[in-house]
Amino acid sequence: MTVKILLVDDDSFVRQFFRGLFRSGNSVLRTASNCAEARREFRATDFNLVILDQRLPDGRGFDLFGEMRSERPQQVVLLITGYAELRDAISAVREGFFDYLSKPFENIDELEAIIKKALEMDRAYREIANLRERLHSNDGLLPIIGHSGTLERLLLQVRQIAPLDASVLIEGESGTGKELIAKRIHSLSPRSRGPFLKINCGAMTEGLLEATLFGAEEGTFAGGSKASRGYFEEAAGGTLLLDEIADMSPKLQACLLRVLQDRTFTRVGSVTQRTSDFRLVCTTNKLLLDEVKAERFRSDLYYRINVVSLRIPPLRERREDILLLASYFLDQFNHKFGKKAQGFTPEATEVLESAYWPGNIRELQHAVERAVIGSAGQLISLADLGIFERDASVPESLLTDPTLSFREARDRFEREYFTNILRSTGGNVSEAARRAGVARQNFYSHIERLSITKNEST
Repeated sequence: MTVKILLVDDDSFVRQFFRGLFRSGNSVLRTASNCAEARREFRATDFNLVILDQRLPDGRGFDLFGEMRSERPQQVVLLITGYAELRDAISAVREGFFDYLSKPFENIDELEAIIKKALEMDRAYREIANLRERLHSNDGLLPIIGHSGTLERLLLQVRQIAPLDASVLIEGESGTGKELIAKRIHSLSPRSRGPFLKINCGAMTEGLLEATLFGAEEGTFAGGSKASRGYFEEAAGGTLLLDEIADMSPKLQACLLRVLQDRTFTRVGSVTQRTSDFRLVCTTNKLLLDEVKAERFRSDLYYRINVVSLRIPPLRERREDILLLASYFLDQFNHKFGKKAQGFTPEATEVLESAYWPGNIRELQHAVERAVIGSAGQLISLADLGIFERDASVPESLLTDPTLSFREARDRFEREYFTNILRSTGGNVSEAARRAGVARQNFYSHIERLSITKNEST
């Protein structure tokens, strides 16, 4: 995909510098030297990224940014200036700029990394817009969000098995979206016009679960004034999802096995045999084969329900999808709470993508919801997310020193933070990365970028 970038700067040297930076074949750079030229370029082309100088011959970058955002509310913009002060950087982020760069550009690797993150944000915005259009279409499919290879392979499996009408076992950690995958299987199957029923096997007592599945005859239970149909009957012609199947009691495991063998059952309190034609999908957050080996789950039932198996990857195995998912939830909660947050700061983006997320997508969703509720700016910050708290040992002067640029203050803070956390683990990088909520590879990149030596961290 061709990336379109607009650079607005009156310095011919800066324009030449960025032409060299974007010389690759998948980038198209347009330039403007003043506000008037920038307006013409902006209205003629849908740019993936705008890089905007603060001081221009006929106006201020801040004012031009406001005009651009009024026309395209989710336009990603980087502010560049030769007059770098911490106060201006904070103001820029609050106004909604993706990030703030100061001239001259001494660290090219850092510049390229920020541009890459900005383009990732643009891609997330565009995919969310496409997703919104799909939700208003008539395809009837619930959104499964992501573009990682891991997710694409999973969705290919889903498309292949959906028409086969075989029992499916879906394994994955809590919060990974197992129910959503089950619904996608149902939607793509010949049974899509039939019912989709779900019951959580771990949320009911054995007696209640039995009655809910099998149904009950009149007078079987106190207060039962009439016969009730169970889910086996109600799911006829459709799909029955047994959520957290590993929590089903041994008695009901045996009952379910008999139902699956001949598709016949009797209601509680009855001797009349009934039949039902339904497709069974089971989910579990445990490794069911381990449960079989531990003799907590019947092996014969395991092989009966595990005709086709799917493994849903945890969020940490599909980090390429995190920003897109977070942007999707941001869009949802903006609408729900009447907020206008436009995205995430680079620091928030980095932590979102590197955090461990033990609660997976559900935890990410709740984190974004809290952030939207508490946010006052146009970009969600680390403080809004509540994932990262500043180390109490960092000197307050670091944040208030008027002689420090934004970059200098941030680098100095990061250096002290990463040095301290390494010291606390005796130089164990794996443990330090875990405590920081940063992927080990990213942690190594940080300490290399900040020139932290082994002697300092032990």
